[in-house]
Amino acid sequence: MPKAVKYSKGSIIYFSGDKDEKVFILQSGIVILTTQDIESNSPFTEQIKTGEFFGVKSALGHFQREETATVLTDSIVISMSVQEFELLVTQKRDVILKMLRVFSHQLRMVHKKIESILNSNMVINQESGMLSVAKSFFNDEQYRACCDTCLKLLTRFPTSEQKEAAANLYAESKLRYDKLAARKRSSQEDLEMGSSSFGALKQFSLPAFERFAKVYEPEQVIISEFEPGDCFYLIQSGEVQLVKCINGTKKNLDILKPGDFFGEMAILDNSPRSATCMALNKVKVLEFNKENFQTLFSGNPNIALILLKLFCKRIYDQKRRLKMLAIKDLQAKIADVFIMLDEINPPMNKTERSRKFSLTIADVAHWAGLPLEVTREELNRYVEKNKIEIYDSHIIVANITDMKRIVDTRSVQRAPAQGL
Repeated sequence: MPKAVKYSKGSIIYFSGDKDEKVFILQSGIVILTTQDIESNSPFTEQIKTGEFFGVKSALGHFQREETATVLTDSIVISMSVQEFELLVTQKRDVILKMLRVFSHQLRMVHKKIESILNSNMVINQESGMLSVAKSFFNDEQYRACCDTCLKLLTRFPTSEQKEAAANLYAESKLRYDKLAARKRSSQEDLEMGSSSFGALKQFSLPAFERFAKVYEPEQVIISEFEPGDCFYLIQSGEVQLVKCINGTKKNLDILKPGDFFGEMAILDNSPRSATCMALNKVKVLEFNKENFQTLFSGNPNIALILLKLFCKRIYDQKRRLKMLAIKDLQAKIADVFIMLDEINPPMNKTERSRKFSLTIADVAHWAGLPLEVTREELNRYVEKNKIEIYDSHIIVANITDMKRIVDTRSVQRAPAQGL
């Protein structure tokens, strides 16, 4: 059962770096959360309001605490386990929706900081952004995705100044796609037959929502970066690739699998799409719009809870990448790419110091936010010192602990990031 705990002035409820699964609500008094600015190491503080939760993200995501919770005046705090928190919020729709919106905003703020470090160009408007996405697909010879994005632009913004350019790009892409489709039809049919092995979504039993099901073919764009957000999706089968257009170049962000949600951020904070989601193979999703968003969660509180946990993980992962991108020393930045990926996907045998990463040089360049040639040069320095081995489809790090030492000992300067 949740219990009320009295804290005297100056007490510490938990320290940054602690790991526990308690969630707290401030009942009375004053509590502040203190984090360290990544660049200056100066403290950043946030005061908790009476009735607010804190410690949620680290508890739900099973992460270390990112902040220190300090009591400024005699206070009473409600302490509860993760299970007690889950039971509480699933019974209070307004509370969980408010938390989803707060977390969505926090995640978007991290994305903006990452974009700033990557020096992405400011887009004048959504139409120009969508056209740049379409052009990046065209340049990569992904003509179906280019066609889909152009059609979305023309449908969403029929009076746009980009209308003629989008129509011309669509026509050229359609012509090239049709020619390629004729040559690839047999291999494409093999791929579609293979995709039938994807099982139904195991995490949920949603027969009542079958009317929301939609199927997408390989390379079909489900949502385009910059377009208005009015739907979100739950993957039932297949895989969805997340990509982002940065300075006219398409960057791979992630691959989502059955049970994952996507597109929910735009629903929650009424913002344009922050990434493009494309079917990697044959994909079946459940599509929900703004109108049935709250209805869905009201009848299925566990889905809202899973989405809340998803935000916790995404915020943690993106902040971890922000920390890596903000490192100025190039050798340390490259080393931290391997450390970050090792943290995201820890090995079965943690005592083994050697690591094999399914990465190419281009993949490392993407994660580090560096030009390909710069990345190749920095990786070659590690090769010369026998610290890594580079192959066509993977990279072997001889000693992951050595990579951690490089990051810890080299002078690093980081860009500021607020505690979230």
